[in-house]
Amino acid sequence: MSKSLLREFYELCPNGLCEDILTESDKHFIKQGGMMLSGVIQRADARNGNGRIYPHSVLSREMNTYKQLVQERRALGELDHPDQSVINLRNVSHLVTETWWNGNDVMGKIQVLNTPSGQVLRELINANVKIGISSRGTGSVRESRGETIVEDDFNLICFDIVSEPSTHGAFMFQENKKIVTENKQTKLNNLIQDLLKK
Repeated sequence: MSKSLLREFYELCPNGLCEDILTESDKHFIKQGGMMLSGVIQRADARNGNGRIYPHSVLSREMNTYKQLVQERRALGELDHPDQSVINLRNVSHLVTETWWNGNDVMGKIQVLNTPSGQVLRELINANVKIGISSRGTGSVRESRGETIVEDDFNLICFDIVSEPSTHGAFMFQENKKIVTENKQTKLNNLIQDLLKK
């Protein structure tokens, strides 16, 4: 059985998400002009658009290993999906800052970096382009009852930003375009100004 490069795609959503998943550090990053994305980044036990199924046990093991990269701030990803198993730092666009499970969905929070590829990603999102996210790893597959199952030798490398996702309904959301800090007086003044304009 030979190992090959396995790439999976998920769509990223251009809409805002709940502020409650943002840490104080994330909020500060956004206030300073940074961009955060979050959403489904992978799914276990479901056939994706490439026809592959990632068993929960395999994906869970790999996500546990990947969490170490996240904690060390080394969970980088590229803009586009190269045909190689090495992350090219010249093409890095984002950093995965957190992952967690929601049922069979792997969720992720991503910081868009101020790199050339990160700037391209930012402009695509600002233009409301619907983008995807894709897992990249090495491993083999087997056929079982008409299904293509990813084997236990799967090794997750990273998550890349792509234009064509394969997992259905896996969108990333832009995290609060602006963090608004209004007090009651500011809200009242804004309301009065809006009424006066009419």
